[in-house]
Amino acid sequence: MKEELKAKLQPLQEKLKEFEEAKVTCDETAEYIKTQTLNTEKQIKVEFEKLHQFLRDEEAARIAALMEEEEQKSQMMKEQIEKMSREISSLSDSIRAIEEEMGANDIIFLQNYKSTVERAQCTLQDPERVSGALINVAKHLGNLKFRVWEKMQETVQYTPVTLDPNTAHPKLILSEDLTSVRCGDVRQQLPDNPERFDTYGSVLGSEGFNSGTHCWDVEVGENTYWDVGVKAESTQRKGVYGCGVSGEWTVYYKDGKYGAGAAPQPDTLLTVQQKLQRIRVQLDWDRGELSFSNPDNNTHLHTLTHTFTEKVFPFLNGCKVSPLRILPVKASVRVEQHR
Repeated sequence: MKEELKAKLQPLQEKLKEFEEAKVTCDETAEYIKTQTLNTEKQIKVEFEKLHQFLRDEEAARIAALMEEEEQKSQMMKEQIEKMSREISSLSDSIRAIEEEMGANDIIFLQNYKSTVERAQCTLQDPERVSGALINVAKHLGNLKFRVWEKMQETVQYTPVTLDPNTAHPKLILSEDLTSVRCGDVRQQLPDNPERFDTYGSVLGSEGFNSGTHCWDVEVGENTYWDVGVKAESTQRKGVYGCGVSGEWTVYYKDGKYGAGAAPQPDTLLTVQQKLQRIRVQLDWDRGELSFSNPDNNTHLHTLTHTFTEKVFPFLNGCKVSPLRILPVKASVRVEQHR
């Protein structure tokens, strides 16, 4: 009976060990969550400080423009006031002199009459009202928020894909803005969460697509090996699964050759005239098309077709020589006019 219980005890002990190991993982994950929060909070503050500084600089520039206009127009009014004062003084002197002549005795009055009449002739033009003398308030306040937002485009970048650090292999290092990835020298101590690659140096985009059309450019640089494309949400990320795994649709560079992979179909070798520095990925999920091209000369490379049935994520792999980088696109502010 003891032997029988001993045999039944062994699975329980193994299960206990599994739970203890899982608890250690949970403890490590809980600590890492705190670290992630602190680092993310710090980066949020850094990014908002950049925005705050931009707004402070813009505020200072606009107030400086207002002060400059005030100085110019105040000087203009000062000169106008001085001119008016001189003319008022001249007219007052003439009126006083004429009145004195009129108060003199008749003989003197008659003797000076001709010169007095000439003095009474006013040669001054009528005073002019100064046009445009007031501050152009509309210029400084009109659509102020919109104009600042419009100018902010010069400092703000938009990338159609951002990378998900929770999927990155522990040796991969993502940029602070999550748009590029490079391979580090050592394996980082990161939680072995289900989303993370643990064998291949891969990373996914933070947003998956299950409809619509999407496009992004990847800078591959001088890397001697890389994979760029999309990966299905349900496909394997842990362990060794080789290059023939289904659910990955990519263009790759390996051993000096370019190819396209869509397992389980065999790879397709591609003829490329010049070494690729950038790859444009265009996904039409609804039509089941994934096209690759060279954005530097607008040359089509290959189109993979597949009836997608689940969400797919942008996929990057291979960045040992230089970072793989998602390139920003030009953002614009558009005003819709009423028709």
